[in-house]
Parts: sequence; structure tokens; C-alpha cells
Amino acid sequence: MTTAAEAPPALPEVTFVAPLPGLEELTRFALVRLDDTGTLYSLQSLETDGVRLVVLAPGTWFPDYAPVVEEDDVDGLGLERAEDALLLVVVTPGASLAGSTANLLAPIVVHAATGRAAQVVLAGADHPLRAPLLAAA
Repeated sequence: MTTAAEAPPALPEVTFVAPLPGLEELTRFALVRLDDTGTLYSLQSLETDGVRLVVLAPGTWFPDYAPVVEEDDVDGLGLERAEDALLLVVVTPGASLAGSTANLLAPIVVHAATGRAAQVVLAGADHPLRAPLLAAA
């Protein structure tokens, strides 16, 4: 399945079908828009205060990024069409934009209608774990 869908205007809750690495006890997050363009978001835990991830819709920053997600990886999300998926990548903020990176190897796939989500590692892909945002801007 290939998708580069941009985020919808509002997706209040995201529930991970499997916990994120390093956040094993957390599965429920709010998706909060951080910019006016609809590309930068915060995934804020609904279970533990102060836990959040910065994520972005990669289309604007990485226009050629079109990962192929294996069907086995999205079966638990109930996705039937690529258009139903919202693709996000986790950002590691640096001291400045020049020091910030995005994880293109393990995107987060969200069923836009239900909010069910999974972070998937792209098998056989050569996408970087730390792609510089400045080079993409």
C-alpha cells in the first residue's frame, strides 16, 4: 500500500494497536495541530501528562517520500484503501530547524476515520532513520 495523504483538519484521538517503542504502556494520544499549514503536529499522551511526540505529514517536507507499507502491517488498522490512511513521521527536534530530523524508516500509519494507528518499520527500504528537515525544506 502506498500513501502520502495529508492530515485531515481534525483527528482528536489516535489509538495505537501496538504500543510505540519506548512508550510500551501508552496507546492513546491526541493529535494536535502545531502550525497553520496542517503539516506539523504533536501526538500528546492521553494517559500520561507531559509525554508527546512531534510528528509531521511528510508530503510537504519530503515530496518524493512514498513508502510502501506491507499489508500485514496495516491489517489491524482496518484499512481497505490507501486514501483512508494518514501517514505521519516522527520528528526529533534539534536546537534549530537545521538540527531537526525525521524518521522516514518507521512512519506512523493512521486510519483517518477510526484513529487506529501503528508505527511500521519499512521492510527492505533504504529510507533514513534521521533525515534532516533543513535539507527537505
